Amino acid sequence: MPIKNLHAKAFDEGTIVKLELFEEYAKAWLPTFIMSQYKEIWIFDFFAGTGYDIDGNPGSPIRLLQQIKNQIGPIFQHKIRINLCINEFEPKKYQQLVQSCNDYLEKNQDVKRAISIYYKNCDFAELFPKTLSTIQRFPSLVYLDQNGIKFAADKYILELEQTDTTDFLFFISSSYIWRFGDTPAFQDCLHIDMAKAKENPYKYIHTSILEQFKDKLPKETKLTLYPFTIKKGKNIYGIIFGAKHPRAVDKFLKTAWEVNEINGAANFDIDEDNAKQQLDIFEGKRLSKIESFYQTLRAKVLSGELKDNQAVFHFALSEGHLGKHASDEIKRMKKEGLLDYPEKAPLINYEQIYKNQRQVTFTLK
Repeated sequence: MPIKNLHAKAFDEGTIVKLELFEEYAKAWLPTFIMSQYKEIWIFDFFAGTGYDIDGNPGSPIRLLQQIKNQIGPIFQHKIRINLCINEFEPKKYQQLVQSCNDYLEKNQDVKRAISIYYKNCDFAELFPKTLSTIQRFPSLVYLDQNGIKFAADKYILELEQTDTTDFLFFISSSYIWRFGDTPAFQDCLHIDMAKAKENPYKYIHTSILEQFKDKLPKETKLTLYPFTIKKGKNIYGIIFGAKHPRAVDKFLKTAWEVNEINGAANFDIDEDNAKQQLDIFEGKRLSKIESFYQTLRAKVLSGELKDNQAVFHFALSEGHLGKHASDEIKRMKKEGLLDYPEKAPLINYEQIYKNQRQVTFTLK
């Protein structure tokens, strides 16, 4: 399968969704480490493209530079060094990339002073092992925008699993795997059971691939993986987000739910939740994703399995939901007289649980 020249035409709607998700996560990620005890952080964009599409819409490297500019005050205040490793394999696109970034930096001298930028014109399969030691040593944000068969390998996720302060967003052409996953070219790189992957409808192929990635992780891993499915016309693509720290997971889920407040997992109504608002003549009302979560959470709290705000918060993250969703249901349960807690609010969020060390125990009535 040939590699596409993604920037010979304007970004389509699906690509814009992907870029906005990348950018919004960078926007949330940067302040966390700028105001931490670390003095050096790294961002890796391994498939950077040209910087802009043919209509001048910014790609991932320019969006990263813009988010750094938005944090320029705290960057200088905390004296933190930001390193960018930006890679593009195709020579012509690489030249455009360097020109695009340099033009931006010349117009934004404050950003130029705040960063060290390393341009690479390398094959990703050769560059990634050379950067892995740096990713392991420093807090890192890694973009893997897979474009071609050999870059879909699950080995990259397994290698990133061994790092401690790395968040990554791995874009995968899931529809290609649906069509060509059984071919030797794919199976040599991506060891996916295609029969298992196709047990669910086509629109869930990205989620099915992610579940198989999860099965390959070490049993005791702290790494959590989350999908975000992107539909482009008839094709299905998607992002796999990975991180070990609950704060990172919380930030990604907030970003994803801002993109789609119906399900937080796709740029379309993947589970047809809007249709579930109407009664089915035979089944009655079907539960939406959020309603199903409310029901499951309620059962686990009433059974005594989830007893405090921290346990509920982690359960919400594990289900791909926000602490706010859990908080809404706990408040309802208190209003209905099913439980009680001593605080005015259940405090189901990262700041209260981890930064303020607030524990709220729920007492069943």
